[in-house]
Amino acid sequence: MSKIGIFVGTVYGNAQHVAEEVNTMLNGHGMGSEVFTDPTLNDFKQVSSMLFISSTTGQGDIPPNLEFFVQDLRDQFPLMEQKPFAVAGLGDSSYGETYCGAGRQIFELLTELQGKPISELLQIDACETLEPEVEVVAWAEKLLPELR
Repeated sequence: MSKIGIFVGTVYGNAQHVAEEVNTMLNGHGMGSEVFTDPTLNDFKQVSSMLFISSTTGQGDIPPNLEFFVQDLRDQFPLMEQKPFAVAGLGDSSYGETYCGAGRQIFELLTELQGKPISELLQIDACETLEPEVEVVAWAEKLLPELR
């Protein structure tokens, strides 16, 4: 059975909550998935498709729990061979150019690793959305055929 990896970048737990809601939806559709908050390259290689859900910290930076993992991806450059992926970035548009910076960095990296984007980067603005899990779950549900 294929497994969907949900990789989470979180500082205060909001992105993790969103990822857990997506995981519940996927399991409800009979799809095997797992949430990774401290992923390894082995986790990355073992899944058949992936969703990244990440908040942004600092000046458009990747959250600390994903920093070393993303650096490992950059250093070891494991080619994805068209493995399907999608990225949801959580951010605050009042930060201007750094808005959803982590999501943009992750999306670009996965594209460089020759992953197959199944959606444009989803950007969720904290200034407009009080319940990001509602939007992200609906978005992920539309991607089900591509994630299988």
